[in-house]
Formats: sequence, structure tokens, C-alpha cells
Amino acid sequence: MLVYGAVVTTPSRKVWVRVADELRARIADGTYQPAGQFPSETDLVQEFGIARGTARKVTAKLREEGLIYTEPQVGSFVLGAINTEPEKDSQ
Repeated sequence: MLVYGAVVTTPSRKVWVRVADELRARIADGTYQPAGQFPSETDLVQEFGIARGTARKVTAKLREEGLIYTEPQVGSFVLGAINTEPEKDSQ
């Protein structure tokens, strides 16, 4: 196991996947609030000790999943919280 920045690396999972998982968890637990500013690529590079291309891939994946949106020249924002509770049957 290797440690780079705040991300612990293991041979079985890619760095960008682990970073994306951490950011999803922060959205789910409310660390990043809906409509709130999401960290910039530069912030992700500094916090996680990753390359800019890796940060770009992470934000692209989260955009693709509908968790964040990006306004050019403004920044990225959280679209909404992740529902981590199981759906209840309505009867």
C-alpha cells in the first residue's frame, strides 16, 4: 500500500476511482451542499496529490453521473445530495 497526498493507493483500484468515491461520499454526507461550490481541479490536485488530468477525469465522471455541473469561467457546483437510504415500498 502506498500513500500519495490524502489518497491511499492499492494495486486493485485506480486513483481516480478512489478520489471519485471520496468525493461522492462527501456529497452524500453533506460536506458539499447542493448548489454549493465544488472544489476546483487545482484544489483536488493539492488536496489529493494527484495530477491535473486525474482531477479532470474525476470531475468529468461526477458530471456524467449528474452529481455536479460546471459553468465555464465560474466553477463547478453540486447538483444535489446522493440518496443513500434504501427506497421504502409505498403500499
